[in-house]
Amino acid sequence: MSTSNMVFTVLSVALCSLLGLHFFTIFSSAATIDENQVREAGALLEWKASLDNQSQASLSSWTEGVNHCKWKEIICDKSNSVTTINVANHGLKGTLHTLNFSSFPNLLTLDVSNNSFSDTIPQQIANLSRVSELIMNKNNFSGPIPISMTKLANLKILNLKYNNISGPLPEEIAELRNLESLLFESNHLSGTIPPTIGRMANLVELNLQLNSINGTIHPSIRNLTNLKFLRLQQNILYGPIPHFIGEMTNLHALEIDQNRFTGQIPPNIGNLTKMVNLSLAANMLFGPIPPSLGNLVNLKALELSRNNLSGVVPPSMGNLTNPIYLVLHTNKLEGRLPPGMNNFTNLISLQLAGNSFTGPLPQQICLGGSLTSLSAEGNNFTGPVPKSLKNCSSLMRLKLEGNRLSGNISDDFGVYPLLNYIDLSGNNFYGDISPNWAKCPSLSSLIMSNNNLTGSIPPELSRAPRLADLNLSSNHLTGRIPKELGKLTSLLKLSVSNNELSGSIPTEIGALSNLDTLELSANNLDGAIPKQLAELFKLIRLNLSNNRLTESIPLELGRLQSLESLDLSVNLLNGEIPSSLASMQSLETLNLSHNNLSGGIPSNFKDGLAKIDISNNQLEGPIPNSRAFRNVSFDALKGNKGLCGNVHGLVPCNSRIGKVKRNVTMLALVLTLGALLLVVLVVVVLFCIRYRRTITEGKKEDAKEEETQEHYAIWSYDGKLVYENIIEATENFDDRYLIGVGGSASVYRAKLPTGQTVAVKKIHAAPDEETPDLKAFMTEVKALAEIKHRNIVKSLGYCLHPRFSFLVYEFLEGGSLDRVLMDDVRATTFDWNMRVKVVKGVANALYHMHHGCFPPIIHRDISSKNVLIDSEYEAKISDFGTAKILNPDSRNLTAFAGTYGYAAPELAYTMEVNEKCDVFSFGVLCFEIMMGKHPGDLIPSLFPSSETTSAYNLLLKDMLDQRLALPENPVDEEVILIAKVTFACLSETPRFRPSMEQVYNDFVMPKSSSLNSLSIVTLAQLVNN
Repeated sequence: MSTSNMVFTVLSVALCSLLGLHFFTIFSSAATIDENQVREAGALLEWKASLDNQSQASLSSWTEGVNHCKWKEIICDKSNSVTTINVANHGLKGTLHTLNFSSFPNLLTLDVSNNSFSDTIPQQIANLSRVSELIMNKNNFSGPIPISMTKLANLKILNLKYNNISGPLPEEIAELRNLESLLFESNHLSGTIPPTIGRMANLVELNLQLNSINGTIHPSIRNLTNLKFLRLQQNILYGPIPHFIGEMTNLHALEIDQNRFTGQIPPNIGNLTKMVNLSLAANMLFGPIPPSLGNLVNLKALELSRNNLSGVVPPSMGNLTNPIYLVLHTNKLEGRLPPGMNNFTNLISLQLAGNSFTGPLPQQICLGGSLTSLSAEGNNFTGPVPKSLKNCSSLMRLKLEGNRLSGNISDDFGVYPLLNYIDLSGNNFYGDISPNWAKCPSLSSLIMSNNNLTGSIPPELSRAPRLADLNLSSNHLTGRIPKELGKLTSLLKLSVSNNELSGSIPTEIGALSNLDTLELSANNLDGAIPKQLAELFKLIRLNLSNNRLTESIPLELGRLQSLESLDLSVNLLNGEIPSSLASMQSLETLNLSHNNLSGGIPSNFKDGLAKIDISNNQLEGPIPNSRAFRNVSFDALKGNKGLCGNVHGLVPCNSRIGKVKRNVTMLALVLTLGALLLVVLVVVVLFCIRYRRTITEGKKEDAKEEETQEHYAIWSYDGKLVYENIIEATENFDDRYLIGVGGSASVYRAKLPTGQTVAVKKIHAAPDEETPDLKAFMTEVKALAEIKHRNIVKSLGYCLHPRFSFLVYEFLEGGSLDRVLMDDVRATTFDWNMRVKVVKGVANALYHMHHGCFPPIIHRDISSKNVLIDSEYEAKISDFGTAKILNPDSRNLTAFAGTYGYAAPELAYTMEVNEKCDVFSFGVLCFEIMMGKHPGDLIPSLFPSSETTSAYNLLLKDMLDQRLALPENPVDEEVILIAKVTFACLSETPRFRPSMEQVYNDFVMPKSSSLNSLSIVTLAQLVNN
């Protein structure tokens, strides 16, 4: 072979070898890439398969045979390796324990936010060695922060907001040296802020709000020189606000409200010139507002409310260039506001209430057209309302009551398309009421009482479609009450008392079917009381006193069965007191004094009537033997023609009996004695027969027979006849008439021959007895005899018979609340207004039982099955078989009674009951009404003693009944209020629960709250509020 051929051969072999090696490398690399892709896709599909069926459907693009880099929720790099998994807002339910983190060596971002993932965070998450963003907020993750997570050296964002993470913030968290955002808002973290946190030099945002972190703010935080946002509100931090905070010059937001900080506001906070949001509200701070705060020229929001700050607002505060939120209410501030506040032209909310400010209000606060809320009530402001308010079309809420403001009210205000609430009462305004208020389509409350207004009430007010509260009392208004007001179908309260109105009461007022308060007192009204007022079936308070009303009291007023207070005093009424007034079930206060009423007093006044005044009339005859008259003073009876009775100052009735009366009495006495002798004879014979029988039947049978004697008490009816009618109407209690079954009784519907339909509660016999145990039966009879209230089911009587024993109630078309909530069709028509009404109705009834009855009565079994609903969705408490009348002079011990799931937790270890047991059950009931179902295990998870709390991160709106649309303004504020009250009632410790009087007052006179946006309120905020 020639040399040239040999060289060629060698070169050929070498070239082939090199080419082979090159192709081997390529194929080997491709095989590795394919293997990584297969591993990543397999891990994702395996995780998907572990989720529930609905979750799997949400990941529909995740299928085999399709490149996983093309799946909607996946982003890959150029080598087709996964860098981002983003399944946020998919409604997924499952855990992260089935996700193989080691299959994703190049993952940079994992976003599983706003789902329903639960269980702990796996320790294996540390295998995501390159990850820089872990976004896991708004889930149900629980347990402690895994220590392994602190090994993620590249992590920049850790977002675990709105979960159930518990335990302390570990000191090892400082190992995350590159972390910029540490977000643990709304969890259950406890312990103190670790001192190591000062090593996290790159930290920009630290958010630990809405936890249970205690102690002081650790000094090491001063080392976080890059920190812009420090959010620690709603924890249990205490001590003074550290002075070193004033050295953290990069801070944009310092939010430490709703803790327990004490002392004064450090003046060097004024060095934080980059500050945009400073919130120190709801602590225990005292002393003055430092003038240095005027240096915070970039400040948008300043919240210092609910402290004990005193002194004046420093003039330097006027240097703030463009604040949007200025909240100073509920302190001890005084003096005039600085003139510089006139330059605050872009304010959205200015809250100054509950201080002692003087001088004028800032005049230009709505010049920029942004103001939505101005609250300055309860101060000593003088001068006119701000000029800029006249054209402030953004205004939604204006509260200026309880000041000394003045000016012409007809000139100072304009038309406000968004205005919902305005209260100008208790000032010195004058002028006429403008008809322009009717052009405010959202207006629900127009309150102008206690001013110097003149002129007439404009009929145009009838065009305000949402007006619910119209209060023009204590002014100098003249003219007639416009009949057009009868068109305000949304009106709940109408008060024009203490004016100079004249003419008759318009009959059209009777068309205000939702009205609960009508106050027309202290005017010059004349004519007869319109019988059309009897159509106001929801009326609770009616005051027509101090007028010139004539003629008789309409019989029809007796139909106002919800009325609690009736005042017709100081008029020119004549005739007799209608007997129909005595039959008003809810009436508590009645004042008919200073009229020309004559005749006798009806004898059948209900025991619910607690206070009465009939003085200075022409009444005569005996006073009734009812509760109100047993406790009446002579002053409430004096000045009449001839009343008699057992009251100091009145003559006894027996001194007025004439000869005929004595004869009749004597005849009655003779007949009574004769009948008594006959009865004694019969009793003796029966006793002999009975005695012989008991020898053979034993003492037990004898006692049982005594229990089953026949007793009938059907109010206004022949009891025995009704007993027979009920047996006939139900065909011996056939199941066809059955409408409810309980543990000790069944409820039947019976239509009497009169046409009236009643509910009949038939008592069961115990399983081992022939006759029913009548203890609960008589308890219910006695309880309902003690209480009469519009929100308590009305008892019509009872029948006690050896064959059947039952109670007779009014029949309520709506049935029980639990059935309403269980029926999807009925639940969707059971809207938020109705639900709020039911909650308030039950609260009203319990308030009456606990605080309006002496001794107090506790129900012990408040539950949705024991709340009945009428056709107007008025709630009525029923089933008093377990009720207990409290003995104020001894401990009240009893065996357990009630319904599991509603009973207070302390009943598991004590037999002592009190009103707070009902309060807890009321809280459960409120929760059930709002959720549309029983809250179940959610309640114990809210107790501080619980180690598995699982609800604090949830938004209130997500807990509401999903069958309804979210409540809108203004009912959304009432839903938030109910939720706040609910959580207070569900306190694990009885002494921390409010009384029903406090609950009732919260509903009647709600206080201002920082929780006013349903979309962002969390359960944790409600618990801590």
